[in-house]
Amino acid sequence: MPSRVIRAAVALWAMGACRVMAQEASLPPLVVTAPAAPSAAASEVRLDAGQLAARPIARIGEALEAAPGLIVTQHSGEGKANQYFLRGFNLDHGTDLAISVDGMPVNMRTHAHGQGYADLNFLIPEALGGLRVRKGPYFADEGDFATAGSLRLDLADSLERPFVQATVGSFGYWRGVAAGSTRLGNGVLLAAGEIATYDGPWRRGDTLRRLNGLLRYTDGTTEDGFSLTAMAYTGRWDATDQVPARAVSAGLVDRLGTIDPTDGGRATRTSLSGRWARTGESGTTRISAYAIRSTLDLYNNFTYFLDDPVNGDQFAQADRRWILGGEIVQSLPWTLAGRPAETRFGVQTRHDDIRLALTRTAARTPLSTVRNDVVRQDNVGIFTDTTWRPVEWLRLTGGVRGDWVGGRVSSDTAENSGAAGEWIASPKAGLVLGPWASTEFFVNAGTGFHSNDLRGATIRVDPTDRLTPLTRVPLLVRARGAEVGLATRLVPGLESRLAAFVLTLGSEILFLGDAGTTEASRASRRIGVEWTNRWQPRPGLAFDFDVAATRARFTEADPAGRYIPGAPNLVLAAGVTLDEGIGWFGATRLRYFGARPLTEDNSQRTRATALVNARLGYRFANGLRMQLDAFNLFDTKASQIDYFYASRLPGEPAAGVEDRHFHPAEPLALRFTIAASL
Repeated sequence: MPSRVIRAAVALWAMGACRVMAQEASLPPLVVTAPAAPSAAASEVRLDAGQLAARPIARIGEALEAAPGLIVTQHSGEGKANQYFLRGFNLDHGTDLAISVDGMPVNMRTHAHGQGYADLNFLIPEALGGLRVRKGPYFADEGDFATAGSLRLDLADSLERPFVQATVGSFGYWRGVAAGSTRLGNGVLLAAGEIATYDGPWRRGDTLRRLNGLLRYTDGTTEDGFSLTAMAYTGRWDATDQVPARAVSAGLVDRLGTIDPTDGGRATRTSLSGRWARTGESGTTRISAYAIRSTLDLYNNFTYFLDDPVNGDQFAQADRRWILGGEIVQSLPWTLAGRPAETRFGVQTRHDDIRLALTRTAARTPLSTVRNDVVRQDNVGIFTDTTWRPVEWLRLTGGVRGDWVGGRVSSDTAENSGAAGEWIASPKAGLVLGPWASTEFFVNAGTGFHSNDLRGATIRVDPTDRLTPLTRVPLLVRARGAEVGLATRLVPGLESRLAAFVLTLGSEILFLGDAGTTEASRASRRIGVEWTNRWQPRPGLAFDFDVAATRARFTEADPAGRYIPGAPNLVLAAGVTLDEGIGWFGATRLRYFGARPLTEDNSQRTRATALVNARLGYRFANGLRMQLDAFNLFDTKASQIDYFYASRLPGEPAAGVEDRHFHPAEPLALRFTIAASL
């Protein structure tokens, strides 16, 4: 099946290319690649707003799949944070992938549902200004969670013209957007609003309701100016979680059905952020700060009747938090041995004030409290790095950062209260050779870390019985990584990047937000290679092809096996974008997600998933635009995600049944958009 999909995608690709080449060349070009600054690693890439907007996406999180090798999926209702996969990691909701928006961290520490929880539903995709992709722990200004990589999303400062837009589509999809910008004083005021509803193909509809707003004032540039941004989001939804394969085979539910129709959630997020920068003879000073208020109520039932045969196993997770933080960075240009150098000094701070609750529920009705916690957590990171070019063909970078992460937990179980804190130092180094024949060579190495849930670092007893002793988790888990690669523009219009990497994670124990307890894990190593290609043979026509192959294994022997459940070994993406301004435009994208082990002995594996999305539209000279997006173009029956664990359906043994649980990919869906520029 994947080969049939690939052949069809290639055919569509070729047809679209021929069509665009036949159009007039005098129309405005599509800008595909134009890095704002030289790359420090072979895997570092930058994408502009046009590249992000050209991708047909079914949910906002999929905009991140512009990052080569990244898979973004969903195993529950559309209001929940996405599931991420990168460099052989099943990153859950963001454990080893640092995501930020306009300088604000998205990942949540000590979260009710999962450490590193990164929910992007507060974003309006039309307001995105670009994306910087970094992989590996090689960058001194990247701290917590930036082990597999980091993604920095920028917001647009202005829009070319105000617009209103409406989209209707399959399965009850409706979305309206209005946005525009105008000169105000010495700067630009940008405003955007979004409202969306969606049921999905599920037998129990998602009934998603989402509302977003953005207000942003910008004066000057990122090097010499300031901005102030306010954002607000609210959403609520019902959820169809993963279902056991045996229930589908037996006809108890179909593949789009659900075992517990009362799962779902609601979330809110409001934020105020600002940045200021000045550039002079002594370098550039950058200061940023943010305040975020977020709430989440999440209802899940993954094991059905395994723990409670009468009421079922649904549980509720509540998270209420304030996040306050900021950053000061000073860049100093100087000379060493008569050659140019630049040194940066930076301080980053963050404070989380969190209220957490884990409750047993039935149909969202509370039954009993597992644990209630008040957590205050702080982080201070100090970093410096220096880049020096001793000769024209050599660029050297060396740096180090130090982080302190800690805080206090006040739990309803006194034994689980307490304080914890740890320091960690992370050296970084890199060199760039070239360019020779439009080709540069890169070598990078460094260490980084991710933090664990602070509750796991203070836990003493199982909160369900207040008696069973539990092992505490290390608060900080070290990662070590190295990468070699090259980037070349030897062929006109083609940018190609090749990187080979190794990344190890130290021995760790994980805190499980779903149970309020800890779970043992082992040290691991991932070795892989990535090949990224962007080819623009002419203005308005761009092709891309990315492939990432990774070998992920536990490094400690265990009878259970060495395979890491959920770790992807092959990710492939290909696409064509056609846009020359006025007239026809379109895109076709293939995303291939390779088979993965579900158990440590590799006895249970997923199937590969190949999905194709497409877009066709027409842009009129008067500012009117119409487009049709098709998702899962070939109606492939595949899984968004798979797990293997024990669950219990009515009438099954008390110990439950080990089985594959999957969340299916949505069937073919069409969405029609009409937009008018004012």
